[in-house]
Amino acid sequence: MLLFLLRWEVSNSDLLMLLILILSVSSSSSLPQPQPQPQPQPQPGVCSEADRAALLSFKVRIVKDTTDILSSWTGRDCCGGGWEGVECNPAGRVTVLQLQRPADRALYMKGTLSPSLGHLNFLEVMVISGLKQITGPIPGTLSNLAHLTQLALEDNSLQGNIPWALGHLSSLRSLSLAGNRFKGNIPPNLGLLTNLVQINLARNFLTGPIPPTFQNFHALQYLDLSFNMLSGLIPSFVGQHLHNLTFIDLSNNQLCGQMPISLFNLPYLLDLSLDHNQLTGIIPLQIAGLKSLTSLSLSSNRLIGHIPASISRLQNLWYLNLSTNGFSNPLPETLARGVPSLLSIDLSYNNLSLGTVPDWISSRQLRDVHLAGCQLRGTLPSFTKPDSFNSIDLSHNHFTDGISKLNLTAMSSLQDLKLSNNQLNFDISEIKLSGTISLIDLHSNQLIGSLSSFLNSRGSSFSFLEVLDVSNNQISGGIPELRQGSRLKVVNIGGNKIAGHIPNSVSNLIQLERFDISRNKITGTIPTSLGLLGKLQWLDLSINGLTGKIPTSLLGIQGLRHASFRANKLCGEIPQGRPFNIFPASAYVHNLCLCGKPLPPCRGKNQRNKQSRKTPEIEKSQ
Repeated sequence: MLLFLLRWEVSNSDLLMLLILILSVSSSSSLPQPQPQPQPQPQPGVCSEADRAALLSFKVRIVKDTTDILSSWTGRDCCGGGWEGVECNPAGRVTVLQLQRPADRALYMKGTLSPSLGHLNFLEVMVISGLKQITGPIPGTLSNLAHLTQLALEDNSLQGNIPWALGHLSSLRSLSLAGNRFKGNIPPNLGLLTNLVQINLARNFLTGPIPPTFQNFHALQYLDLSFNMLSGLIPSFVGQHLHNLTFIDLSNNQLCGQMPISLFNLPYLLDLSLDHNQLTGIIPLQIAGLKSLTSLSLSSNRLIGHIPASISRLQNLWYLNLSTNGFSNPLPETLARGVPSLLSIDLSYNNLSLGTVPDWISSRQLRDVHLAGCQLRGTLPSFTKPDSFNSIDLSHNHFTDGISKLNLTAMSSLQDLKLSNNQLNFDISEIKLSGTISLIDLHSNQLIGSLSSFLNSRGSSFSFLEVLDVSNNQISGGIPELRQGSRLKVVNIGGNKIAGHIPNSVSNLIQLERFDISRNKITGTIPTSLGLLGKLQWLDLSINGLTGKIPTSLLGIQGLRHASFRANKLCGEIPQGRPFNIFPASAYVHNLCLCGKPLPPCRGKNQRNKQSRKTPEIEKSQ
């Protein structure tokens, strides 16, 4: 009986709970359901205090910042987007430091690199580039940056040796230390950076050989060691192990020996520059193996022999520079139907004796033709497709007669024209050029006419002209009035028969860096307006008939490196200030009565000095 009652009690209690549950469910279903709340989005992490301190330590070492980049580095949060050149990950750790010179090339930072940069433990990209006056060494602490994939410290003034410790940056894919003042050998342990895709150590003072450990760069695509003082051979491993290379620049070094045959096994190589070294031997026939090559520069070496016919099989080659070597005749006949992409060719200053410009050159649509010193004779050539030309250099040959056959009026894109050191004989007013011309070099010919008829003649426009050299000819007349807005940087009209005076309008040439009117018949005084040419570096007024004084206004030309006033009829005191009183005496000799340092003192000045020294004694005796 008791057991029955307990069972009944339990059953009723369960029933009661069930009824309560049913009622609660039914009542809740009749109530409005709550809407799901949006989840809060994760906010960027506030800058790590350690990273902020490291960046501020870098800022302290920069004593002058004309770029004004670092003025934005204020406040507690370096990750909020306000710190220029700084980027962070979501956890608030600095991953990118990118400080590059703005568009204005005159701006710079002055200071040194702080070792604190090595405490940015999550940094992936460091670019401190083009800031010009950052000096001192690379801190060894940068070897702590285990996540760094890109290190670019270009175009500053960093010094010392390249640290061995950089070889510890195992994640590095791009390394550029170009445009600094590093010296010594390239550290061999850079070869430990086996993930490198790009290495650029150009424009430094590095010596010694290319390290053999560089053969470990199996992923390397870009190799630039140019403008150093590297010596030794070009290693054969470059072609044996670095099969992914697309760019090689070893120019302007002291590399010697022959080009290794293996160098021509690189299937993806686009650009090969070995110019300005001491390479010897011939161009191997195997050069045809560079099937992707677009640009080849071997100029200014000691290469000899014939230009190989196999070079004509380079289907993609558009730039070919073999100048200043010892290559000899004949040119391969296959060039007439080969190298289909060729746009620019330079065969100047070899042992070639071409006689005439080859038809395969004169009939092609080329951009640049440089055949200086190739023993060309007769009249100037006629080009079939002149409208494509950017530059022509036919100087140091034996061309005679006029210029009309060259058909300059059709060269609508021509920028550089060099015909110097020939025997050309024509009136310079016959030259009609397009407004794109920036350089004209006709020196050492037999040209006649006047500058006025040339510069102001109808049909010619010189609004872009920067360099004019017509020295050592038979040009007469005077110096024409010079217009405002000129871009001229070099004017060399020396060694002619030009008379008259220097016009005051010379001050309009505000870009002028070199002014040479020597060995003419120019008279009158030196205009004071010449002192307004603040960019002038070279001034030669020698061997004329100039009179009067050297104006003191010339002291305003602070950057003047060379000046000559010799063999005129000048008189009076040489301006006593730099650089005029430190130029050698030979700059002032053979004038009427120039005096003052560096020449003997002026007489009147001596007398005044003596008088001033006597005055105190006279006063004492009284």
